Amino acid sequence: MNPYAILNQNKYQRVSDGIIRPLLENCQTASHILILVWPQLGDFDSLEYAWWLQREAKNLTDKKLAIRAVGIGNLASGTRFCEYTGFPPENLFVEPNGELHRQLNLYSGLNISLPGLAESGKAWLNLILMCAGIGSPGTLAEVFRGYKGDRKAPQLIGDDEIIQGTPLPAFQGSFFQLVGGSGFQRPFELATLRLRNMVEVLRNWQTYVPNSAYLTQRGGTFLFDSKGQLLYEHRDPGILGFAANMSQPLSFLSLIENCA
Repeated sequence: MNPYAILNQNKYQRVSDGIIRPLLENCQTASHILILVWPQLGDFDSLEYAWWLQREAKNLTDKKLAIRAVGIGNLASGTRFCEYTGFPPENLFVEPNGELHRQLNLYSGLNISLPGLAESGKAWLNLILMCAGIGSPGTLAEVFRGYKGDRKAPQLIGDDEIIQGTPLPAFQGSFFQLVGGSGFQRPFELATLRLRNMVEVLRNWQTYVPNSAYLTQRGGTFLFDSKGQLLYEHRDPGILGFAANMSQPLSFLSLIENCA
């Protein structure tokens, strides 16, 4: 079935008010519709994707783009996610068990099992293996990119920004000039953002991950025009693989200008 047809027929709990509503409600006046099907809301990919969207929030508004996201979790995890990332709660929907991911045939992750291992234990085993790059192509390279820097990616942290929420003492963003300069992603810059996300999730684990059975489930990105025609899709192949171009994760939105 066409992804738009699947998305158009489903209803989920909206984080802003807890009401079950159609996912594509109030998208009729938008020139384009961006649907983000996220893994667990406590997943690296979900948090980092939301960070990029907030970074480009004004530009996205100017594009008359309707954005809707669905993540695995519950109302509490959705609320915490929005408070931390700044993602609009009226645009975030939650589902408890990844049924939409299965309908869209998104990658469920590595599926190795051992005798006597409970479902949650199986998920943890497979998650650890995926973090090591097994059944998760590109993950290790993306982890290393976060440490070594990337001159094809923009600067991520402003010089005046105060970095907090990591095990390190608070420090100013200008520190990264000392290790790499400015105007591009410096060494350790992306790794610092990911560390901050990890600390946030670990401190609030039960909230972000109410059911660990879906730890390995991956997500997908779908961009449609106003008539429901699919313009772009990306199906995550593994952990930290939420974009075809991780240096510029939202670069696919240039398709909107090309269609204008």
